[in-house]
Amino acid sequence: MGYKSPVLSTTAMTLESRAYRKVTWRLLPFLVLCYVVAYLDRVNIGFARLQMLDDLGFSETVYGLGAGMFFIGYFLFEVPSNLILHRIGARLWIGRIMISWGLVSALFMFTTTPAVFYSLRFLLGVSEAGFFPGIILYLTYWYPAERRVRMIALFMTAVPIAGVIGSPLSGWIMESFAGVLGWAGWQWLFLIEALPALAMGLAVAVYLDNGIRSASWLTEEEKSLLERNLLGERTAVAVHQSLSSVLADRRVWLLCAIYFCYAMGHYGLTFWLPVLMQTAGVEGTLKIGVVTAVPYLVAIVVMILVGRNADERRERRWHTAVSMIVGALGLTLSAAAGGHTAIAVACLTLAACGVFSAGPVFWGLPTAFLGGAAAAAGIAAINSIGNLAGFVSPYAVGWLKDLTRSTEAGMYAVSAALVVGALAVLGIPPRLVNR
Repeated sequence: MGYKSPVLSTTAMTLESRAYRKVTWRLLPFLVLCYVVAYLDRVNIGFARLQMLDDLGFSETVYGLGAGMFFIGYFLFEVPSNLILHRIGARLWIGRIMISWGLVSALFMFTTTPAVFYSLRFLLGVSEAGFFPGIILYLTYWYPAERRVRMIALFMTAVPIAGVIGSPLSGWIMESFAGVLGWAGWQWLFLIEALPALAMGLAVAVYLDNGIRSASWLTEEEKSLLERNLLGERTAVAVHQSLSSVLADRRVWLLCAIYFCYAMGHYGLTFWLPVLMQTAGVEGTLKIGVVTAVPYLVAIVVMILVGRNADERRERRWHTAVSMIVGALGLTLSAAAGGHTAIAVACLTLAACGVFSAGPVFWGLPTAFLGGAAAAAGIAAINSIGNLAGFVSPYAVGWLKDLTRSTEAGMYAVSAALVVGALAVLGIPPRLVNR
């Protein structure tokens, strides 16, 4: 059975609530902002595609392969990056990651050939490797399992927030800056949206604390209480002594497979959402950006509610599986909707709610049985191997679109992957992950 906190006095509960409230207000808004910037630079290629393919003469297959190359670099450097973060601390390492990817992202404006495009996407993956799993690991330094999913859900609202902000912003930049200084709109897009990453990288080095003990804004009593909560939890967490023992754990590999299926749907949605809106009859890059924000906006509310419900019920499996199935249903219906704009937008909103809600609850699964350095390696391994779907998904959808002249086959394929992943989640024994 999982660890459960002992009954607390009213005074202790008040102290605990106050301490976690301080931690949440100190960390979560800042981390969300960092992830908004990260995700914007990762997926703005979806908007740049609306112009750069014609400008550079790239096929859909070239675009899909280039979009996916990010995840090869990401895969190769994810585990080492997370282990370094665990050793030297988040303040230095997260700051380094953000500055590196900001520089690489700006270089995309100089893309001229498929080879340059592939190389820069690979380098962007190398630069960003370790950011997302590093933050998931970082949250385990502050929150016990019983509070963690809702915090991960709050953190991961950055993805739809990036869509709400980034979609109209990207459309506006591409329309408003097209031709300025002789540069295309997509070139300005990469340059302008890279600048926040550089600024936030410097801010991390000043603002972020490596853990509870180094947080000067907590009282000694608050620090001791938070540390006791984590210490008590760790007695119930399986501790691996080496990276090889983590990789020998069959549960880790099962979660890698599940996350691969989840990521197939996630990137099938996020990389192709502007194109799906265009296919549904929305015209003009600015209008596409505004309408694309709708699914993201609704998903923000839904994923917070799902994460909160999962923590309150101490249940992870069904929340993850049902969310993935809802995402698959939305993608399938959106493909069938064709050019019926209102119906397609509604279906894509359903898909976004399901896909984005599944992610935070999923990350409550590995952190329920991994701790310390094992969590650093395990989370990074699951994220890096699962994110190879980020290579497969856009390439496969692009190839199917070139082959069939439609996005329908690609959406059916990623929907099937989500359903397979949902069924695999339900195969995990509840006692391992529900706490």
